[in-house]
Amino acid sequence: MRIRILGSALFLIFFFGCKGEKRYHDEVSKTLSSSSEVVTEIQTFHEHLNEEFRDPERSPLPDRYKKNFLALDFYDPDTSFRVWAKFTRTPEAVPFFMPTTTTRVSTEVLYGLAEFKFDSIQVQLELYKNVAGEPDSAKKDLFLPFLDQTNGESTYSGGRYIDLPIPETDSILIDFNKAYNPYCVYNKKYSCPIVPTVNTIPIAIEAGVKDFIPTKKP
Repeated sequence: MRIRILGSALFLIFFFGCKGEKRYHDEVSKTLSSSSEVVTEIQTFHEHLNEEFRDPERSPLPDRYKKNFLALDFYDPDTSFRVWAKFTRTPEAVPFFMPTTTTRVSTEVLYGLAEFKFDSIQVQLELYKNVAGEPDSAKKDLFLPFLDQTNGESTYSGGRYIDLPIPETDSILIDFNKAYNPYCVYNKKYSCPIVPTVNTIPIAIEAGVKDFIPTKKP
């Protein structure tokens, strides 16, 4: 899942927390996907994350946590947290340096805006694209970091990320069930983009991955 987070302290690619392959998710049809199909899709996404964390070669976990790791903690799939948003491109935007949890910065550009409503609450979020020139930077993926009212309670205080394919139309599907944590939540050796406060959602997004509570070796 492309998760445009960046790997280790020297070179990190924006994807699931920091390093590793990008993950992409095809846009789901507005009319053809049943509720059961959507739930299965979400569960599959969650299991793919768990598989990554169980794989010693790909897992961001420190060695002391890998042995006892079973699964990440997710909210139950909730299709009400899948929204179609109006997508507006921002072609005049210029690249900027997004701060991270270390001294490194990530070169991003504001690619577009997503606007939608949650229970009559109007939300606008900024979508970014990495333009640092890494080999994967030409791929069609967008980075959505966000904050919400679960942060510091059931989810990581610094917010979560979602990766999205660049839409071909003026609408974009955002599935908050696919929200994931920055890798630095699990391991401080990673450098991860800090979520801009402009992307604060004023409600609790009870979907996606929860905060990480490690199980140490006995």
